[in-house]
Amino acid sequence: MEISSKENTQFFSNTILPVDRSSFKSESSASREKQSCCGGIKIFLGALSFVYFAKALSGSYLKSTITQIERRFEIPSSLVGIIDGSFEIGNLLIIILVSYFGAKLHRPRIIGAGCLIMSAGTFLIAMPQFFMGRYQYERFPSTINSTVSISPCLQDESQTPLSALEKSQAKINAGCEKEAGSSMWIYVLLGNLLRGIGETPIQPLGITYIDDYAIEENAALYIGCVQTVAIIGPIFGFLLGSLCAKLYVDIGFVDLDSVTITHKDVQWVGAWWLGYLIAGVISVLAGIPFWFLPKHLPKPESRKDSSTSSEQSKFITEDNKEQHKSYQQQVKIAEMAKFLPSLKNLFGNPVYILYLCASIIQFNSLIGMVTYKPKYIEQQYGQTSSKTNFVIGLINIPAVAFGIFSGGLIMKKFRINVLGAARLSLGSSFFGYLLLLSLFAMGCENSDVAGLTVSYHGTKQMTDYEQALFSECNSGCACSKNDWDPICGENGVTYVSACLAGCQASNGSGKNTVFFNCSCVGTLESPSRSSSAVVGPCQKGNECPKMFLYFLVISVITSYTLSVGGTPGYILLLRCTKPHLKSFALGIHTLAIRVLAGIPAPVYFGVAIDTTCLKWGSKRCGGRGACRLYDSSALRYVYLGLTLVLGTVSIFFSVAVLWVLRKRSSPQDETLSANGERGACGTKSRKDNFVNSDRLIQTTYWPEKETRL
Repeated sequence: MEISSKENTQFFSNTILPVDRSSFKSESSASREKQSCCGGIKIFLGALSFVYFAKALSGSYLKSTITQIERRFEIPSSLVGIIDGSFEIGNLLIIILVSYFGAKLHRPRIIGAGCLIMSAGTFLIAMPQFFMGRYQYERFPSTINSTVSISPCLQDESQTPLSALEKSQAKINAGCEKEAGSSMWIYVLLGNLLRGIGETPIQPLGITYIDDYAIEENAALYIGCVQTVAIIGPIFGFLLGSLCAKLYVDIGFVDLDSVTITHKDVQWVGAWWLGYLIAGVISVLAGIPFWFLPKHLPKPESRKDSSTSSEQSKFITEDNKEQHKSYQQQVKIAEMAKFLPSLKNLFGNPVYILYLCASIIQFNSLIGMVTYKPKYIEQQYGQTSSKTNFVIGLINIPAVAFGIFSGGLIMKKFRINVLGAARLSLGSSFFGYLLLLSLFAMGCENSDVAGLTVSYHGTKQMTDYEQALFSECNSGCACSKNDWDPICGENGVTYVSACLAGCQASNGSGKNTVFFNCSCVGTLESPSRSSSAVVGPCQKGNECPKMFLYFLVISVITSYTLSVGGTPGYILLLRCTKPHLKSFALGIHTLAIRVLAGIPAPVYFGVAIDTTCLKWGSKRCGGRGACRLYDSSALRYVYLGLTLVLGTVSIFFSVAVLWVLRKRSSPQDETLSANGERGACGTKSRKDNFVNSDRLIQTTYWPEKETRL
């Protein structure tokens, strides 16, 4: 009605006095402009939320396939760590270019192009599956569906039919011809690097677009909606990983009835590539809407006169444009001249430096722990990849999301000031790592593997494992120490292969193969009687399922506790930095964490985990493959120990932050609420004219403006 009355007034004015026709058009289109503004920003919000979901899904799916990639390409954990860190490398390559030039170009289309690059990288990760040939796992010929009966314990080559030997050798030669396929992990690395490049514009350009064109009071709500959807992404990513891990790697390419291993076998590789194809399609679909969104949206009425608007030049009259352009040039020169003094000012702030060190070390701890958590659960508790991913996606990720939300809620409800935020962040880290300490007592003992963890006589293994694989009971067999085709004896001991178990005969085929007259199986309890064995390793001890349940409970509580301190930590960082340095401070914080934590942590965690390997696999043409068996106790001490050591060091830096804050604060400061008016960080008063002049050049975005999962 109000707009209608304006139109009527304008109409009658036109009948009396001549009025500029352009003024009439602008007034009559006010309602359409408002609708376009609201509708456009909501469409952009929906599209951006979907993109956040897509990138979070593909990122978490990569974490869920770490062990699958390791087995498929026969590479160690340290190399998998490099592959995982390549995403951050790709992100860092163009983050500065995108952040600077992206804001001057068509932001929605740049985001759309980023989605296409991200999807291309995701597809590239899956491509090796179609060029490597079929997955070859280690199995004795008698366990493969065949009419030829072969004794596992080969006294000499004359026992094996010539045709069978020729076929076996032909398979080896064929495998060697395709051995170059094992280097195709490089395509996985390049694909992940491309994913990092494509993901770069989504966060800075998407958030600033919302901040520029949303109604001011709705901007925070919209950004919160985007982050909520982003938290859902990892849940679906790990659940997708759980589903694909149950499917055989070559599903659709081979007859599944001929597969002699199950998803519980350590040699099992799931359809890791299938999830990347799904994630790639989702990324393509997520990028389509951005190609049809405008470069600019109409500014909301409440923000058209804002002096801090990044689109201010659109609303300057023609008479003042030259003057404003000259002023902008002066501001840019002033900005460039202030870079080094700002950097010096920032690094001269002891609270900022101490918190930065604490964050870097803590993120090293958390990134390494999260990257290899699926491997730890699989090896420590004997769980399948499918179940491991299901548990992480359905239990751990929601606990992290709830912890982040709880931290922000506590800050708001109790109006906690800077000093309180430091205490809350420190308390969260302290109790989180204290709970993590209890996981040392919740591990499983090593499985009894003859020649590796126990001797063939039942005693604990103390000598060099390669020599210990051979014993008197299998001395008459022509066995290879490089094979890994485990069988479970009726005495509950796992043997590396049927040959090393001294088995003389077998019955059945495929998964139902049973070995008889195994001389080594009978040496532990009744040496005078030979025993039987079945395909596959023996299960972990009876206490292991109970320990796994305890681990899940403590892990969920720990994830929640550590996440509670996330929001207070960022508030502490913002409140202890001068207003004109906030964006710069958060940019340095993001850069430092990615370079000093996101890239190196998966690598050195992987190197440390590799030291706990008891039995390495062998490639068909020689060379070391992926690890087949880990020392459970050593893995527990290395994985949890490295996490706790780093966490403890970060706590010491957090204590130093709190000490500096208390030293600088006065009793009156501690009673003030966290409304940003005053804190315990600064000892000098801020000059109003200095702050006001810098507000004109302060950006509306910082790299981690939104809460990071």
